[in-house]
This record gives sequence, structure tokens and C-alpha cells, in this order.
Amino acid sequence: QVQLVESGGGLVHTGDSLNLSCIASGFDFSKYGMDWYRQKDDQEREFIAAISTGDYTRYSPSVKGRFIISRDNAKNAVYLQMTSLKPEDTAIYFCSRHGGVYYGPGTQVTVSS
Repeated sequence: QVQLVESGGGLVHTGDSLNLSCIASGFDFSKYGMDWYRQKDDQEREFIAAISTGDYTRYSPSVKGRFIISRDNAKNAVYLQMTSLKPEDTAIYFCSRHGGVYYGPGTQVTVSS
């Protein structure tokens, strides 16, 4: 079955950087686009970044220029490099196989001011 497991979250300060990882299993990773989403308290889950099978990337305006999504097909992994973090980036971050059906359990990112 499809499994996605995120890691790398934590508590950081404004301006810090953090790198998230997501390890996938149960499907042919190289054949799927992968996405990152986040969910803030009392808000709906929002899209923040995507990477296609051909490494084409796109970002939400809220993170463009600060976050970088990448993937390593040999490791079945997708990454999110986050820089210049702000308190409003505080959320649970989820990776997802493109299509919006499968998500991992998420990893908490908290940015203190």
C-alpha cells in the first residue's frame, strides 16, 4: 500500500532554515509527481509546492523564493528546503502523491518570532 512518511520538522526562530524529507513506499515513485501541503491551526490544508516526474517545480506565492522542492528517485524521497522562515509558516507539513489521495501523517513546523 502507499505510504508516505515525513520528517525534519521542529521548532525554529524567524529567519532560520529547515529541511523536510518524505520517504515514499508502495508505488513506483519515479512515475508520480509529488506535492507538499501544509495546514495551519483552524485552516484548510493548502498547497505549497509540487515537483513533476521531470523535475518541473511550482510553488504557491506564499513560499516562492524561500522554499525549494526536490526529489531523489533512487531514495524514493521528496524534500522541502525552507529558508527565511516566518511565524506564519507555522503549520503541519504533509507530503502527497500528486492527485490528492495519499498523504503522510505530517511533521510539525513551528517558527517563533
